[in-house]
Amino acid sequence: MLDREGYRPNVGIILINARNEVFWGKRIGEHAWQFPQGGINHGESPEQAMYRELWEELGLRPEHVRIVGRTRDWLRYDVPRNWVRREWRSAYRGQKQIWYLLRMVGRDCDVCLRATDHPEFDAWRWNDYWIPLDSVIEFKRQVYQQALTELARLAFRPVRPRGASARPPGLEGEPPAMTSSAADAVDPLHSHSSS
Repeated sequence: MLDREGYRPNVGIILINARNEVFWGKRIGEHAWQFPQGGINHGESPEQAMYRELWEELGLRPEHVRIVGRTRDWLRYDVPRNWVRREWRSAYRGQKQIWYLLRMVGRDCDVCLRATDHPEFDAWRWNDYWIPLDSVIEFKRQVYQQALTELARLAFRPVRPRGASARPPGLEGEPPAMTSSAADAVDPLHSHSSS
């Protein structure tokens, strides 16, 4: 299912825990880390697709998370031609994504990477919200940066006691600059592992 410009509708998930750390999954058989994401099927809303992907990739149900927010508009990335199957090259350009920010309200042990017969990840971990994006495949980095930046104001919104006066929302620190090349990247995720 492609739009007129050749983009496939997709959802991305930024899952955060109580410490505002983000969930990173390691793709099966690769040394690439990413957020959960997946296509929107015909007749599905973005929210329905998000909950389906959450189950398929992480084994989490709606009761394990709370929706904090989502991106206002579609974020797009182009997929390099050499990554696209030959028969799709004339029509397919890439992905357009609605990104959801979810807060984990379940426990870490609720995550099950083998919930379905087609797992996406073989390892996962929590990392700082503003982790460098060096371990993300290069053509997705800009969209990751856009999604993290847009949703940071919701992730770091101060929690106010009832009756307290409102404070202006702010970001906790500034987003790091993206690196331009994966070749000289140091993988900060390699030395720690959770599964």
